[in-house]
Amino acid sequence: MTHLQQTLQNPVWYALKETHKEFVIEYDEVKFYNPEICPFGAFTNGEKTKQALTAYSKLVETFFLVSENGTPVVDDNYVVLDRKIEGCQMVLNMLIEVEITEVIVPLTAAYKQEIYDLIWLVMPGYYKKRSFEMGNYFGIFKDKKLVAVTGQRMQTNNFIEVSGVVTHPDFTRLGYAKQLITHTTKEILKVKKQPILHTNKGNPAIGLYKSLGFKLTRDMNWWYFHTK
Repeated sequence: MTHLQQTLQNPVWYALKETHKEFVIEYDEVKFYNPEICPFGAFTNGEKTKQALTAYSKLVETFFLVSENGTPVVDDNYVVLDRKIEGCQMVLNMLIEVEITEVIVPLTAAYKQEIYDLIWLVMPGYYKKRSFEMGNYFGIFKDKKLVAVTGQRMQTNNFIEVSGVVTHPDFTRLGYAKQLITHTTKEILKVKKQPILHTNKGNPAIGLYKSLGFKLTRDMNWWYFHTK
């Protein structure tokens, strides 16, 4: 098994071990992001999660554990499993060229609030203002208003995840997401890393991702918890 294959099996774990180690909070082999950055955690041994989940729950009200196969152990006196979200991982197979007709702007820290507002409008619940620090973000503006965005989330020495693919409801079906994903994917390839992404099973956007050269590779479960 190559190192890339190994990291793809447990992306949050390896992101926090490698590129994003500055954001890690660790409890006995269970790694979490600083909750101001991203409410995600990962583990290699489900028997180790009970105390770790309880400790992390003191920092944040809701959070996720991400795993391909493992099942976390929970102390339900402190933490409640809200639901298990069945997700999947996609990896770029071969980039399929898309014509870029829009002006795509690299988004600096000056746009953190606009990115946050747009993502929460369309996809509320997990994105934090400091999630911007996880990677590069790109956007499309209309009349000086940010109307579409794509970013980078989990990263290791081998891969970078495309994430935060959001378009304002008034500007959908114009090809903005397709162009932004293509641009972001090319930026990842420039630094010689593997572009990947995660989504829910059955998401209609899977067809779009496939059309851009991504292929389904494995299941990736998102265990969503809240504190009592």
